[in-house]
Amino acid sequence: MAKTRTRGLRATYSRVVPGASGRVLVVDDNKVIRQLIKVNLELEGFEVVTANDGAECLDVVHRVRPDAITLDVVMPRLDGFGAAAQLRADPRTAHLPLAIVSACTQHEVEAGIAAGVDAFLAKPFEPAELVRVVRRLVERKDRRERKGAPAGRGV
Repeated sequence: MAKTRTRGLRATYSRVVPGASGRVLVVDDNKVIRQLIKVNLELEGFEVVTANDGAECLDVVHRVRPDAITLDVVMPRLDGFGAAAQLRADPRTAHLPLAIVSACTQHEVEAGIAAGVDAFLAKPFEPAELVRVVRRLVERKDRRERKGAPAGRGV
């Protein structure tokens, strides 16, 4: 029988950035990818909060109140599609813009659309493309909030 090691949950918050372009919740079980996304978004003025998987995402989303969420697909405990579906089912988060950052196979795109995902970014990605996708989602959320309509697709 293989040994498994479980790390306790710890705070994954980044520093608060005065005048930030928006707050993004980055969800990926790969620490290197999480850090890569975090650094690239922070360099462009975003405040970034991270989570290790979909279950942790659901635990922190109400505390951090992000403007957009990036989700990996394959993660332990709760994958990106499950997290997206649960976020869309909750009236408090149904409006949040969601982007899948993964291999983006045809199956993943179809499953993501069914779960209510707003955008897809294929790994490996160009940092500039990541920033463009996230900025577009945050700006769309801001425009819709000013008009009084929710930003995401909803349920």
